[in-house]
This record gives sequence, C-alpha cells and structure tokens, in this order.
Amino acid sequence: MSQTYTGSDVLAAIASASAQLSERKEEINRLNVFPVPDGDTGTNMSLTLKSVVDNIAKLPANAGVAEVRRAITTGALMGARGNSGVITSQILRGLCEGCAEAEEVSTAAIDAAFSRAVEVAFQAVRKPVEGTILTVVKDMAAAAKHARKKKLSVDEALEAIVEEGYASVKRTPDLLPVLKENGVVDAGGFGLAILADAFTAALLGKSGPLGDELALARAGAAPKVAIEQINDWEGSKYTYCNEFLVDSDVLDKDEALDFLSTMGDCELCVGEKPKFKVHVHSNTPDKVLHYFLERGQISEVFIHNMKLQSVERNEKLAAEERSEHKPLGFVAVAAGSGMAKILESLGVDVVVSGGQTMNPSTKDLLDAVERVNADAVIILPNNSNIIMAAQSAAGLSEVPCAVVPTKSVPQAFSALFSADETASLEENVENMTSAFADTKTGEVTTAIKDSKDAHDNPIHNGDVIGIADGSIEAVGSSVEDVVMSLLDTMEAEDADTLTLLAGEDFSDEQLDALVERIESRFDELEVDAHRGEQPLYPIVFSVE
Repeated sequence: MSQTYTGSDVLAAIASASAQLSERKEEINRLNVFPVPDGDTGTNMSLTLKSVVDNIAKLPANAGVAEVRRAITTGALMGARGNSGVITSQILRGLCEGCAEAEEVSTAAIDAAFSRAVEVAFQAVRKPVEGTILTVVKDMAAAAKHARKKKLSVDEALEAIVEEGYASVKRTPDLLPVLKENGVVDAGGFGLAILADAFTAALLGKSGPLGDELALARAGAAPKVAIEQINDWEGSKYTYCNEFLVDSDVLDKDEALDFLSTMGDCELCVGEKPKFKVHVHSNTPDKVLHYFLERGQISEVFIHNMKLQSVERNEKLAAEERSEHKPLGFVAVAAGSGMAKILESLGVDVVVSGGQTMNPSTKDLLDAVERVNADAVIILPNNSNIIMAAQSAAGLSEVPCAVVPTKSVPQAFSALFSADETASLEENVENMTSAFADTKTGEVTTAIKDSKDAHDNPIHNGDVIGIADGSIEAVGSSVEDVVMSLLDTMEAEDADTLTLLAGEDFSDEQLDALVERIESRFDELEVDAHRGEQPLYPIVFSVE
C-alpha cells in the first residue's frame, strides 16, 4: 500500500524532476524537434520546469494549495520556451486544473489530472500531430484511467504511467514518418517521459529512473531506438521562431490564432486574460509583433533565426563525426583558454572548464569521458581538489577509464609527452604518473585574507603570494618579484626547462619583461612562455 503524500512531497518531486531534466537536456536536444529546428527541445523543456521551480520558491511557507497550483501554471507559462516548452506548460496547467478539487494524491485525482492535461494540451495546438509529445501525454492519460479502473494504488498507478510513457515514446516512429526515416523517437515525448519518471522516482523515494528508458522493462520490447540528429531544415518556408508574452484584457485567442496561421506555422497562443504566451514560425517577425502591440503590451521577446541555428548545429555534429576512433583518449581540466589550446595540441580530446575556484562535478567529467571516441580514456584532473571526482567518474564510466593524478596543468603537459597509444591503459597510467613526478609547479596569485606562509611569516590581504607545489613559499608586492623568489626556492638554476603560462590579466608586455628578467638571471634555463589565460593566477609555471 502506498503512503499518503503531502504537498511538500509533491513540490520536492517537482524540483527533483526539474533537476533531472536539466541534467539530461543534451540527450533530448540531440533528437531535435519536428518539424523544423526550433531551439533545442531539451533546453526549452528544462527552462520551462526551472521557471516553475523558481516561481514555487517565491511562495510563502504557509501558501495554500490554490496558490501552489497558480505558481506552477504561471511559472510554466512565463518560462516556456519554444514549441516544446509551451506545450509542456499547457500539460502542467492541465494537470493542475484536473486535480483542483482533490484533497489528496489518489489514483482518481491522477486520472482526472491527466485527462484534463490532454484536453488543454490539444487545445493549444491548432493542428495536432500524432507521434509527438501530444501522443505521449494522451497515452499516459489512458494508463492513468486504466489504473483507476483497476483500483491500483497511487504508487502502482504512477509507475504504470511512467512505463506507458516510455512505451509511447518508443512507438512514435511508427506514427511519424520523419522519425522513422531518421531512426529516432520524438524529442518532446522523450522529455515528457523523463520528466514523469524523475517526478515519480522522487515522490516514491526511489533512486535512479524507474523505467529502462527506451529499452523498457515491458516484455517483447524491440531494441532501443538510436538517438541521432534529424536534419529536417530543408523545405521549411520559415526562418524565424518568434515567442513572447502578451499582457492584454482584449486579446481574443481564436482571432489571434487565425492571424498567426497567416504569418507562418507552429502557431500557439495559450494562457488566459490578461497573460498569454505566443509562439509562431514566421518570415515577418515585425508584423507578428505589430499585431499584438495593437492589442496589449509584449515582453520577454525571443526571435531565433532557425536557419542559422540549424547550420551551427549540423557543423558541430559533423565535427563530432569527423573525430576518428583511437585506442587511447584524454580528458583534462583547465581554467584558461590558452591552457585548453595547449592541452588539445598535446592530444587531449575534451577539456573540461574548471580549476581552483570551480571544480567540475563527477558528472561533468563522466560526460566528457563519454564524448571521447576511444577504446580507453585517461582523465587528467590538474588539481588536487578534482582528483576524487575524477576517480569517481572513472569508476562509473562504461568505457575503460583511469586517472593520472596531476595537480596542475604543467604536470599534465609532462604526463602527455609520455603517453603511448600502443601501451595498455595501466602501463600508460604508470608511465605518465612517473613522467610528471619531477615536474615542480609554481603559482602566483593574490591573498584574499590575512594568513601566514609556510615559514610562519605574516601574509596580509592583497599581498602577492607564490605557491610551490602547494606550499606558500614567497610573499611580495609584485608578481615579477614573487616569481623570481619562487624560482630561487625551487632551485631553478639546476633545472633545464621553465614553462610559463600567463594569466588573463597579465599583459604580453609584462610577460616579455618577465621572460627577459628570468633569462638574464638564469642563463642556462630554457624559457618557454605561453598565454594560459587562466583567471586569478597571473603566472603559473613549471620547472623540470
């Protein structure tokens, strides 16, 4: 028997579902949207849910059920982006309206909510198309009705709805020829299934998705449909996606929709007086805006050139496809664009943005690993605070993956020079780890509070400090003086090579002057200077 769920439980589940949708938006985006590129479906749906969560968060702690429903519907309408976002907002509105009279979460209330969601969603679209998100919500509603008739518990009903959602998504290629031709499922429907799954899992207190996504747990399910790009721009008559809010007491939705149908396609006008959301694909955004300006005030205007958007997307995907499969790939973390370029020139496939002040998550690193087209992948964390997340990502990766525990980008440079594609993953980890063992790293930055250096000398807020392999060894008033002091401490006179990386706030002139000063002091030292463009650290260097 399922437990009784409170309003707080439902709101927490909505927040969890929003987070899950945001995490998986790129997975949905790659499916594209029918019939023309119109923003990115996953991004648009996730922004719609985020707006809902943000609106709910503004409610007072003692807000009533009616206020919560209003916050959900208003947040969804105001935050809706693109066709998929607007339709999602109407599904949410219908769910709220359908259970308005319910005093608790019950199977009957769920049935009523989904039944109303179908009505509202189909009313929003002048020309409903089978095989889209509309089909999926209709099938989920049918599952809700079946659950009520069978007297299933709330938990059983929700799980049945999720299962049917995924099953419906799987059937979309049989209903929409363009999907079948390209071997994909409908992106909006897939997003809705993920949303329902995440909400249900959170409400029931279960970890991970309840459904096996497109593979499904249902007996006799066909193999998983591939997620690939649909290049369906060709043949579209319209260039611009127009969407905006309208505040009006006189707007007639039916008349507005008639007008929009003369301007283009994918026309939507949803909401109730005085708040409306408008969406249309058109070649004349000026005429669209003029019509609604004559009838009220407009705000949050977004006009996207879908043709350019399609070209950019296709170029990006083509670049991904050109990436040749190889035995060994690399993921590295770096904070500056210059550092990233050097790492890429040394063979790094994916550079994850991050460093001392912005440590990437395990998921960030795992996503990067999954983008590498290789038999095995090595992660170079380049910061002591990122090593554990890197190790977690390696442990979760489906592709053989390992970590070379670099604590700085210069250490990664040394490690990469010893990489050998013909060697095993384990041999590479061992050799690369040994390769950077003798690389000493120096970092220069500004103290943000009073403290003490490694020798108990005082450091004042604003002092320039020099860090040698994690230990504060130099304090001064200028970057140049601290670099020279660090080089003495790190015995640069006995080293062969010095690699300098200039930060984003350290000019070329300053870098040239510093190099000249170093070369005049250490005449046997080979200095290799580059633009690292890292934030906060004017100079990062290594001596070997």
